[in-house]
Amino acid sequence: MTPSTLISTQNIHKSYSNTLLFKNLSINIHSGERIGLIGPNGAGKSTLLKILASLEQIDDGEMSFSSGIRISYLPQADVFDEDLSIREIISNHFPDHLEDWERQKQLKDIQEQMQFTDLDKVSGTLSGGWKKRVALACILAQDNDLVLLDEPTNHLDLQGILWLESFLQQAKFAFILISHDRFILENTCNRIMDLDRRYKQGYLKVRGNYSQFLQDQEKYLNDQRLEEAALSNKVRREIDWLRHGPKARTTKAQYRVDKAYDMIDDLSELKQRNNLQTEAGLKFEAGNRRSKKLLHARGISKARGGQSLFKDLEIFLSPRMKIGIMGVNGSGKSSLIDVLRGQLEADTGEVEVTQGVNLVTLDQSRHLPNEKLSLRHALAPDGDTVIFHGNPLHVSAWAQKFLFQKEQLELPISQLSGGERARVLLAKIMLETAEILILDEPTNDLDIPTLEVLEESLLEFNGALLLITHDRYLMDRVCDEIIYLAGDGTVKVFADTYQLTNYQKSLNIIDEPAEVRNPSNNKLRHQRLKTLRKTFNKTERDIDKAEIAKSALEAELHNPENATDPAKLAELSTAIKKLDIELESLLENWESQGSEISELE
Repeated sequence: MTPSTLISTQNIHKSYSNTLLFKNLSINIHSGERIGLIGPNGAGKSTLLKILASLEQIDDGEMSFSSGIRISYLPQADVFDEDLSIREIISNHFPDHLEDWERQKQLKDIQEQMQFTDLDKVSGTLSGGWKKRVALACILAQDNDLVLLDEPTNHLDLQGILWLESFLQQAKFAFILISHDRFILENTCNRIMDLDRRYKQGYLKVRGNYSQFLQDQEKYLNDQRLEEAALSNKVRREIDWLRHGPKARTTKAQYRVDKAYDMIDDLSELKQRNNLQTEAGLKFEAGNRRSKKLLHARGISKARGGQSLFKDLEIFLSPRMKIGIMGVNGSGKSSLIDVLRGQLEADTGEVEVTQGVNLVTLDQSRHLPNEKLSLRHALAPDGDTVIFHGNPLHVSAWAQKFLFQKEQLELPISQLSGGERARVLLAKIMLETAEILILDEPTNDLDIPTLEVLEESLLEFNGALLLITHDRYLMDRVCDEIIYLAGDGTVKVFADTYQLTNYQKSLNIIDEPAEVRNPSNNKLRHQRLKTLRKTFNKTERDIDKAEIAKSALEAELHNPENATDPAKLAELSTAIKKLDIELESLLENWESQGSEISELE
């Protein structure tokens, strides 16, 4: 059955003030399509969704919608009347023609699908993740043909993201999803559309998931570079001919002149597309401290409102250690960071930071103190230059590293997008030298090209890293281990998000999600294999360390000098038993990782 066209645009234009978002954009959206919409910040992704939802007007061009099409739009923030219950909010979205019994039946079906335990809870008591479920429930109540979702994973915890992933996999409606979550794009989409001026049409639309898009994009851009080289040679020959001048101004000669100038224009446009900067120049500067110990937290605990957040937690940080922190919303991740920074006092335990160690933090609030401040002064508060890695750099060059144009330097901070504000804050912390870098949800509002550069920068960073994020791809690629806060005081340590997800499934915390692993030979599969090998090698090193430590303890236990010291013997026996438990867990993980590597290979 041939899919029908839901929306068609022909040569649409959209600008804000003097900023062009896109021009001559012609796209078709068909039934059955699950489109992941990506692109650099400022490309107009959110604006395009609003245009398709008829919430924004185009400047020029034409649009057509299929007859009777039903479209729903989910903005990034879900805003409901705080006094209304879940039942009332959903019921307000049922079609008017439904009988009461039909409403009740659909409401019950939606409740089961969304896993609402109490429909009478009021909106004001719900977390961001549950508000997102209510918003999606309203879509189900309307029986839509097309759903437009703008960054639905922002501010969701891992449990919420996995639930959303499962929900979208089972969706009966077509959707367009703006997201920087590459696993969501991989596991739920059958089309990827990249809105970017590097492409001749202003976008590249690929049939398949995110892995397929990466392959097709690489081929497209490579072909475009080859096209530029070939056209450049042609233009060089035509310019040489023009310089000598045609002997007679015949119709044929004039045609060649006109064609030569057209080729010159085409080459200029092609060069401009191929040379567009899409990646920010992110590079964190680490201190030269050689000390093996930067921070040591021993037995720290914290409770809030009578609820234990974490207890008896130990964290040791040395250079190049990269630790991820995950947990359900409200589990105490930010509180843990504040305790480690000395901004919040632990209930028990102590935090020792080696003297002189500099902790640099990116806070998830993205707070900039003065919204009226210009971008110029936000990037370079002390003049027209900044000192980056010991060298002076003019503010315009510094701004360009973070994908800002010269024309934007005088704009007030208040006019910047979420992604642009995030880049301003990243620029500020990159001027500091950090022995310990703490990033609290750095991925929100960042586009995928910037995320990829952020990953590389964090991998190269020689200091210690504490990273709070729900981005599974970033977490698995960068971090050596994950500290997971369950929200009831329980603390678990995992090698990667795959282990963490399996743990949650074993407790029936989440529905069975789609496997992250993909049996096809694609880039995400290779990345998964790379992450597993890294974890496998680390587990082997941890086993070696534990066995060496156990041998040393056993030698002490059998030392004749300790034979008459019962307290010392008891202490050594307890330590050996603790190491035996640790070794058993490490060996189980090592066998599990080895088996998975064999399956993927």
